[in-house]
Amino acid sequence: MDPSAFITLKNLSKSYIEGGQSLQVLRGADLQVAKGEFIALVGASGSGKSTLLNLLSGIDRADEGEIWVGGRDLAALDEGQRTLFRRQHIGFVFQFFNLLPTLTVLENVALPRELAGASAGEAARHAAGLLAQVGLAERAETFPDRLSGGQQQRVAIARALVHSPQLVLADEPTGNLDEETGLQVMDLLEKLTRQAGNNLLMATHNPEIAKRADRILHLREGKLVE
Repeated sequence: MDPSAFITLKNLSKSYIEGGQSLQVLRGADLQVAKGEFIALVGASGSGKSTLLNLLSGIDRADEGEIWVGGRDLAALDEGQRTLFRRQHIGFVFQFFNLLPTLTVLENVALPRELAGASAGEAARHAAGLLAQVGLAERAETFPDRLSGGQQQRVAIARALVHSPQLVLADEPTGNLDEETGLQVMDLLEKLTRQAGNNLLMATHNPEIAKRADRILHLREGKLVE
């Protein structure tokens, strides 16, 4: 294992029971990612892209293999430790935004920083700064259902970055947006993650979006192919 790699996957395997049968989506996958690298993950629907993101975040556990993120062996952590690791070091951007409808835009963005241990006031100040960066400072007290899809995804990007994560995981972040809005959102996500020196691992079906990455990896028959 390369000690300079920020992410290392070694012989990673994962299967699920579906319809009474075992479905294997990862078969001995290997990967090394340098600090600050932007990786695009492409593959057919059901190929295991979302599964891989869930394994990297510690939401799910592998059947076999090793997952190292920032020098931590996720396989060695129990559920509580993985939850804490996720709150402190992982940011998420989802296709369908996943904003909490009962919280304002500012409260949605501040929440991950509070969960990571910041005071409510400090989290709100940091969230307000990020909302300004994504062009939504004036919508801080608005509820998510009053925003367009593109605006909601910009809020989701701010939320993903508010606790200064080492790794941002994006699952089809432009998949629910029109082409022009998707490109604007992608410009913002790439700009902010690169400025912060974060790693970005993004699952996408869009080849134009994938071309922005430092590397494109294909999930084929449970393996990662560059």
